[in-house]
Amino acid sequence: MPSTTNNTTAGTFKAFLLRLVRRQIFIPVAALLILVLFNLIADPSFFAITLDQNSAGDPVFSGYLITILNNASELAILAIGMTLVTSASGGQDISVGSAIAIAGSVVLRVLCGTNSRPETLQAPIIVAFLVCCVVAMLFGAFNGILVSVFKIQPMVATLILFTAGRSIAAWINNNELPIISEVSFGYYGNFIPGIPIPTPIFIAVACMLVIALVLKFTNLGLYAQSVGINAEASRLNGINPTWIKFITYVILGLCVAVAGFIKVSRFSTLNYSVIAKDIEMDAILAVALGGNALSGGKFNMPASILGAYVIQFLTTTLFKFNVVSSALPAYKAIVVIVLVVLSAPLVRDKIAEVWKKIAPVKAVKEAN
Repeated sequence: MPSTTNNTTAGTFKAFLLRLVRRQIFIPVAALLILVLFNLIADPSFFAITLDQNSAGDPVFSGYLITILNNASELAILAIGMTLVTSASGGQDISVGSAIAIAGSVVLRVLCGTNSRPETLQAPIIVAFLVCCVVAMLFGAFNGILVSVFKIQPMVATLILFTAGRSIAAWINNNELPIISEVSFGYYGNFIPGIPIPTPIFIAVACMLVIALVLKFTNLGLYAQSVGINAEASRLNGINPTWIKFITYVILGLCVAVAGFIKVSRFSTLNYSVIAKDIEMDAILAVALGGNALSGGKFNMPASILGAYVIQFLTTTLFKFNVVSSALPAYKAIVVIVLVVLSAPLVRDKIAEVWKKIAPVKAVKEAN
């Protein structure tokens, strides 16, 4: 009798593992657990969180975990828009880094006016943010029109803005680097006095809640997946593929605006050639790491967002162990390639098949 119970329990556990392996979110969760275990063994102090004071004398939380959550905020926000674009268009937007430079430059232009070193803000911060959103969404619409109306492959269509974006950003401010001295502007990219948690974390969480509500109470997610799987079949069922693809690029533009605003607020200025450098690659990797097919179709938004935090966790870990900055992309690429390959549905199915073959053999040995 106990043997039968044990076999039943073992069978249930194996079935649970098989279901878990097949889930999209398995790979980012597994990757996160591996990174956590590695840091626990190598240096448990990695997870220490302390209450210190910033340069203004306000109490703030500090530690590697806070750094990860803080620095991953912009990437997590971009992963939201990139997931929708990938799902609907079957391609990726490689211009988000350049678009962030444009969005940030617009914010500085509105707040500084014609003076690159103003003593006071030339416009309310909310106005600068709204103008930034409009401009970023217009550039997103530009990419969306090229993809949805002119049927240009997404990576080729967005290559235009990828190439010209940083030059446009510099042109907006006459190749100057404006600096904002208003302390309150820095609250959005750093800390609000009296709140020890970085503000970008709250902004990222707010964006996640908004997209969760949008996907729950609208058909955007369903339509994007349908168009990504088969645009012609979707059209025959009353869905407008052109409009769905277009709107996903506009939403990504809005995500770019929020990320750009945070980036500029962190330093109260920006360097056109460096800001958000290579962030488009990390955003695409976050989507892939979440187990989403880069060819479009079904997506898992929580998995993509978790993928963004895993990438930042990996980056922070490499910095923690003094990996040379020039070599960091190579290390990160190797790890991410392995994770992305393992996250592919084909690989997960193969692993499940192997497990099915191994499980009966183990059961026979245990019985004997």
